[in-house]
Amino acid sequence: MRIAIIQGAFLPVPAIQGGAVEKIWYQMGQEFAELGHEVIHISRSHPDLPDKEERKGVSYLRVSGYDTPASLLKLKYLDFLYSFRAVKLIPKNIDVIVTNTFWSPLLLSENRRKKTYIDVQRVPKGQMKYYTNAGVGLLRGCSPAICEAIKEEISEGFHSKVSYIPNPIPFDIKANPTRREKVILFVGRLHPEKGVHVLLNAFNALDKDVRNEWKLQIVGPYEYKDGGGGQSYYDELLTLASNSPIEFAGPVYDENQLIDHYARASIFCYPAQDGSGDAAPVAPREAMAYGAVPVVSKLECFNDFIADGKNGLCYQHTAEDQVKELTQALSRLMTDETYLQRLSKEAKRVSVTYSLAIIAKRLLHDFNKIAV
Repeated sequence: MRIAIIQGAFLPVPAIQGGAVEKIWYQMGQEFAELGHEVIHISRSHPDLPDKEERKGVSYLRVSGYDTPASLLKLKYLDFLYSFRAVKLIPKNIDVIVTNTFWSPLLLSENRRKKTYIDVQRVPKGQMKYYTNAGVGLLRGCSPAICEAIKEEISEGFHSKVSYIPNPIPFDIKANPTRREKVILFVGRLHPEKGVHVLLNAFNALDKDVRNEWKLQIVGPYEYKDGGGGQSYYDELLTLASNSPIEFAGPVYDENQLIDHYARASIFCYPAQDGSGDAAPVAPREAMAYGAVPVVSKLECFNDFIADGKNGLCYQHTAEDQVKELTQALSRLMTDETYLQRLSKEAKRVSVTYSLAIIAKRLLHDFNKIAV
């Protein structure tokens, strides 16, 4: 099978500037190649990467893209310009076109749309009906909640085009000699929609004796161009952290360094808020694979891999005082080592359920339905 993967306009592949979706499809493309398929991966160019290269059986083609703008309208315009250039690189005799870009499916010919596999990685905002009306092959939701959101936007006659396949853990689990410490870890964009300020307030509200035995570590970018909340939001976070054992590590894109953070942490907290657009966050799964116990908000996107009280904790983010709710959840784990270890053992099981090999086979099964 000949497979083309088109990523978005704002991050390169491999994910040297971050990006969970870019990381997933970089690994998945190589997994397809190992299984004997021909893979062409199209993404944004970068000064440190050649415009054309071969890696592990995958052909990488790169075209000029852009830094993420603050304006949504400008973002869509830049995505259009990039997608117009990117689709021109798709070989004529392609079998399947995988993309998560907004415009690419609509810029393809009618025949190619039938071969298009739309990778929906965020809560849709009305665009799904345009894709089904244009005759795309399949719409892949990365969580049950996203699949339902897709179906709400399209007519019932197209519901059979919606397929649920979860995101994998986008790396092989490696032995790591790092000893687990009393660390609460957050990895992601430093943006209000990710609830980083809620986490800092909750940590500050912990009993002082408990808090002083632990460290809160925040990993991720804050600048607009990287999807963060900008300087003013970062300054707000620094103020909240001024009198507590809270460390800002900045963005970490090196896989081995990131794994070290996961292996060192005892708790992984990801308090995403309503409207965050999260479809199936990858960072909590990565952390769980190394035994960090997840504490997350009660967004539906977590339901398929985090079971409250079994392999993690889900706190009520819509409560009148969500900071209090999160504080209680964290305190429960921080003060009960036996309970923490029990959940940690269960959390590690995601490394089997969401392995690259298993998810690759499910995706290829979908591809066979539209490869014509």
